[in-house]
Amino acid sequence: MRAQAKSSYINNYLSLIKFSHTIFALPFAAIGFLLAITKGGYPFSWFKMLAVLACMVLARTAAMAFNRYADRAIDSRNPRTATREIPAGVVSPRAAASLVIISSVLFVVTTWFINPVCFALSPIALLVVLGYSYTKRFTSLSHVVLGLGLSLAPIGAYLAVTGAFALLPILFSFVVLFWVSGFDIIYALQDEDFDKQQKLRSIPVWMGAQGALITSRVLHALSAACVVWAAIAAQGGIFFWLGASLFVLLLVFQHAQVKPHDLSKVNLAFFTANGLASVVFAVFVGMDLII
Repeated sequence: MRAQAKSSYINNYLSLIKFSHTIFALPFAAIGFLLAITKGGYPFSWFKMLAVLACMVLARTAAMAFNRYADRAIDSRNPRTATREIPAGVVSPRAAASLVIISSVLFVVTTWFINPVCFALSPIALLVVLGYSYTKRFTSLSHVVLGLGLSLAPIGAYLAVTGAFALLPILFSFVVLFWVSGFDIIYALQDEDFDKQQKLRSIPVWMGAQGALITSRVLHALSAACVVWAAIAAQGGIFFWLGASLFVLLLVFQHAQVKPHDLSKVNLAFFTANGLASVVFAVFVGMDLII
């Protein structure tokens, strides 16, 4: 019984921070790490790899726990989110806030062990990923701020190895920026009516479902363009181009699943298609860089 209770306790916290959603940014961090080694000529380091992984997990944990803490009152009023851990009472606000503080401190400490550049930029990274949680209260562009937060993954991993900026990881960051912004708009369609009632802002509230889907398509077209640009700049081979093609096809697939008056497949478009897009793209690009 004690083991079962402990397992349930851990699962509650994993659910709170949506650990499974790490699949969106982590593969792009892996790409940034491999770019530093294969294109930048830096030696492989187990320490750097584990440090990058730790930073990804810690930043993601801090961001999601803070989001749930900041939105706890809003979530309790929304039928879709009322069963989340804090409104449901399975995780206390104090425990969530403590998780934010611990994860943030550990994130900054970890960057100190990586290099001075990452350490200096760590507060800015935290400001972006934590600040996102309040943006929907005053701007319809909250989706872009979320995209910006996740776009730090490839350039952050590259900086961890090299301590310097470069074009290729920046291009991958733009891929993530436009990609995440676009699919978050699709996800936000579920709360359009609720957000209007609560005077919260989003692209669906601002433009309506049809306008939001058009905006999402434009952002995903920009993401696809950056993928092609990255492939050309990296002088990618067959695996790179195959990965890029599959990534773009999965972007098209998710838009085929969601219609302005039919949101029944939003979760399929949001998690399944985008999770596959991230992993498949990273695997093929990684193969191209290594082989």
